Amino acid sequence: MTATPFLTRADAVRRGQWLTWVTLGYNSLEGLLSIAAGLLAGSVALVGFGVDSFIEVTASSAAIWRLHVDVDARRRVVAERRALSVIGLSFLALATYVSIDAARSLIGQAAPEESVVGIAVSVVSLVVMPLLARAKRRVADALASRAIRAEARQTDICMYLSAILLGGLGLNALLGWWWADPIAGLAMVPLIAWAGVEALRGRACCDDCVEDGAA
Repeated sequence: MTATPFLTRADAVRRGQWLTWVTLGYNSLEGLLSIAAGLLAGSVALVGFGVDSFIEVTASSAAIWRLHVDVDARRRVVAERRALSVIGLSFLALATYVSIDAARSLIGQAAPEESVVGIAVSVVSLVVMPLLARAKRRVADALASRAIRAEARQTDICMYLSAILLGGLGLNALLGWWWADPIAGLAMVPLIAWAGVEALRGRACCDDCVEDGAA
């Protein structure tokens, strides 16, 4: 079934801005709660998830910038290229951090405590993120914008990381498998690194930025 199109491009931009501000606000709260809970519980996966939330804030800020300059095709292209570079480097930095911290926890056999807050955050994210990603993809289709599609994909990645996080925290809480937490952290690394490489390559938007700019 085809989604009902927006009446005007301006309507699509306004809806995209609203969705992106919601994402930015949610990820800010999610990041603060996750990092605080992760530090208290000694959870590598939870801290990594919180840091990822703030990288998502960076992505949302870039998307807001992109939408703000939508009327100017030249500025739109520049905004997408620069935003993807920043986002890509941030994701690769996160992948490096999680890899080192998780490996250190495994070698030192550092057992995290149970985190009810972390489990609650991951469950809520599993519900919220798919809804936001789907709505943003509709905006991206209406604008023919590769940049907004990229930001929507990052929201999808946040959903996948939520599932991995929930698995690690749940196994630790229910079965006492302390190693499940750093393993969950390591499981996040390929997804995070893949997102970073894709952003730096510019596959999300820059290959066809002229087409996007002409839309």
